Amino acid sequence: MKKWKSAVAALCMGLVLSLGGILAWNQSVSAHCQIPCGIYDDAMRFTMLEEHVTTIEKSINQIVDLSKDPAQNANQLTRWVMNKEDHADQFAEIVTWYFLQQRIKPTEARSGDEWDKYVLQIRLCHEMLVATMKAKQTTDLQYTEQLRKLVDEFRHSYFTAEQLAHMKEHT
Repeated sequence: MKKWKSAVAALCMGLVLSLGGILAWNQSVSAHCQIPCGIYDDAMRFTMLEEHVTTIEKSINQIVDLSKDPAQNANQLTRWVMNKEDHADQFAEIVTWYFLQQRIKPTEARSGDEWDKYVLQIRLCHEMLVATMKAKQTTDLQYTEQLRKLVDEFRHSYFTAEQLAHMKEHT
C-alpha cells in the first residue's frame, strides 16, 4: 500500500510539473514582445503590417474567385477564409500589443503638439483595428485599401521626416 501511494504521488507530481511547464512556456511565448528586450524594430513592424494587408487582399480575391463554384472549391475556400482571418488577427496583434501597449506612450500634456500626435496615433490605431475587423467580416476590398492608407498615415505620424527618408534610401 505504501509503494502504491508513493507511485501515485510521484505520478501526480510529474503531471503537475509537466502542466506547470507547459503553462509557463505558453505564457512566455505570448508575452515575449511585452518585455523590454529591445530585439524588435519599428520599421520592421510597419513592413509586417503591409505584408498582412497584402495577404488579406490576396485571400479576399481568392475567396471571391473560388466562390464562383463553392461546391467544387469548398476546401480551398475554407483555407483562404482561415488565412484571411489569421492575417487580420496578426495585423491586429501588432497594432494592439506592439504599438498601443508598448510604443505609443501616454503624455501628461493635454494640448499642444505632443498631445495632438498622441491623439492622432491612438485614432489611427483604432481605425486600423476597425478596418481589420471589417476585412475579416467581408470580402470588400475597400477595407484593404483603407488599411494601406491608414498604415501609411500612421507611419508618417510615427517617424520623423529624417527617419522616413533614411528608410526610403534602404528599401
